[in-house]
Amino acid sequence: MTSKVKSSSTSLRLYEIIFESDTRAGKIYSVILLVCIVASVVVVSLESISTLPAIFDQWLFVLEWFFTIIFTVDYIARISVAPNKRRYIFSFFGIVDLLSIAPTYLGLFYVGAQSLMVIRSIRLLRIFRIFKLSRYVGEGQRLSLALKSSQHKITVFLVTILTCAIIAGTLMYLIEGPEHGFTNIPTSIYWAISTMTTVSYGDITPETGLGQTLASVIMILGYGIIAVPTGIVSAEMVSQKNKEKITTQVCPHCLKEGHDHDAIFCKYCGGSLN
Repeated sequence: MTSKVKSSSTSLRLYEIIFESDTRAGKIYSVILLVCIVASVVVVSLESISTLPAIFDQWLFVLEWFFTIIFTVDYIARISVAPNKRRYIFSFFGIVDLLSIAPTYLGLFYVGAQSLMVIRSIRLLRIFRIFKLSRYVGEGQRLSLALKSSQHKITVFLVTILTCAIIAGTLMYLIEGPEHGFTNIPTSIYWAISTMTTVSYGDITPETGLGQTLASVIMILGYGIIAVPTGIVSAEMVSQKNKEKITTQVCPHCLKEGHDHDAIFCKYCGGSLN
């Protein structure tokens, strides 16, 4: 009985260190992994430079396996201490953790010159390690909650903008016509979107006075459009900041974050927190 209690206590302690960062050991663990994530992404980027000397290739190969082993141990440890192992494995971060190590091992099974491109594409999947960073950025929780809270407003905004782009593109097709590059309505809608977002590659331009007038209206409208989603998310972030302090506690049952600092039970599944 004592050994079971001790084992349960050890498992809980490891869970707090690996999944949470509100303890000293948890913070140290998170910082170490964060450094490894950033360094491994740098290694992936450097490997894509074909002009590097051969000696660098050897060091990059060694570093890649070093980081892969670290992430493999971390992945196995997370599965071991997670109360709901299946939920973690198929969660967003569980899939990202798997994608961060799988390409290196899959590369071992692709040999021969004819498979070099396949190996390259598989190994580039390691860039998914960058998604692991959001797990260790505290403000990311507030931003995530703000985006989630404002998703309906942003959806309505995007639908409105898409409607405006369709109308503007159709009008420009009627005004300019194929002789001025607006060969069809989808092409005209593409022009309207690129102009409205202030990108405007210049591959299609209106030549008539009426078309240029409409283009000017769309350009001015574009400046106002850029500010709207920023204002929506900013307002939600201020609202989140005014609420109770958010902690880095992770529910051991559903693995969701973003609980209030004095929360005892998970606000998503109702399970008890550590």
